[in-house]
Amino acid sequence: MIPTSQADATTQAERRAALIPAVQRYFDLMYDSDTSAFDTVVAPTVQLHGYRNGRFVMWSASMYKEILQERRSPKSLDAARRDEILLMDFTSDAMAFVKVRLRIAAQEFVDYLTWHRIDSKWLITSKGFDLEAGAASTQA
Repeated sequence: MIPTSQADATTQAERRAALIPAVQRYFDLMYDSDTSAFDTVVAPTVQLHGYRNGRFVMWSASMYKEILQERRSPKSLDAARRDEILLMDFTSDAMAFVKVRLRIAAQEFVDYLTWHRIDSKWLITSKGFDLEAGAASTQA
């Protein structure tokens, strides 16, 4: 979104400043798989969609939390960490879209995250994930 005035630019900067710590919590969760922080990142009604092992899947919050609990975290594997925000767009003070790239073990994913501010906290309400081209999907 291109700001149309200085006030719009300030609002965008304030919105980004408020959401970036929440995105960082997401990156931390993906790297260390510490599910004690899960509810500070993910809304209980979230749905995740993507391909895993060549099959399209849809997971609920509870299913995804279980997946994170069962997998070996990239941190425990001493895997290199890479995460970056590629795009951040705000619909309002209460809804945003963030496109990110992150490494999980040896695989690089691009995630499309829809965030909503719920009870003054930014939480992911929808996640679409896919591997970067050239990789085989085993986990997200």
